[in-house]
Amino acid sequence: MHPQTLRQYDRLGLVTPSRTSGRGRRYSRRDVVQLIEVQRLSQEEGINLAGIRRILALESEVRRLEHRVELLAAAAEPGSRIFTAALSGDVVAVRAGQRTRRGARGRAQGETTPAERAALVVWRPQR
Repeated sequence: MHPQTLRQYDRLGLVTPSRTSGRGRRYSRRDVVQLIEVQRLSQEEGINLAGIRRILALESEVRRLEHRVELLAAAAEPGSRIFTAALSGDVVAVRAGQRTRRGARGRAQGETTPAERAALVVWRPQR
């Protein structure tokens, strides 16, 4: 690929390589894959650079949204969240296996009062 083409792609934000201390461009494997895709879209598909920029932005947005859907789906799974009551009386959601931080209030961390040891509520949603 011609150096002028690489500079133009960098200037347009199609590929953003890291920089050396002398301000030279350093392309990662991901950057090279992106360059090949930009070149393919331009030469084989006949898409202009503004269109390619839009395509890349939309693909990035799709990946971000897919990741968010995965996180939300995991959070919505039955048994993935447990609700506990804080010393203040507030109900908070925690992940299974996660412990809540207890206030010191004159005790060593992890030490509980008899009332705290006796107060356990487990709730599982019905389907």
